[in-house]
Amino acid sequence: MEKGDLTYRIIGCAMTVHKKLKRGFMEYVYCRAMAIELRRSGIAFEREVWLPIHYDNLRIAFRRCDIYCQNEVMIEAKAKSDLSNEDMAQAINTLEQLNVKDGLLINFGA
Repeated sequence: MEKGDLTYRIIGCAMTVHKKLKRGFMEYVYCRAMAIELRRSGIAFEREVWLPIHYDNLRIAFRRCDIYCQNEVMIEAKAKSDLSNEDMAQAINTLEQLNVKDGLLINFGA
């Protein structure tokens, strides 16, 4: 990961949020703070992007991605003491649905 790399910059924003807010808030609070830091860093993003889920070429449901940066990096935010296998599976599945190469599963709770 290079210093100017988008994921490097996003992780820097997450570290700033974590340093300022610490632990104990709900996920949406960290997502709102991340939006502020991403904006300050000049990183284009969308929040709460709804992705269609298809089965045999039929749309059957939607899944929400917490933050999607510059059509390149998906961010799944959590605020838990421990991440589970289900959290990892959700992040991987969302990454595949977006068809993007990079994704970050960021836990502000630990």
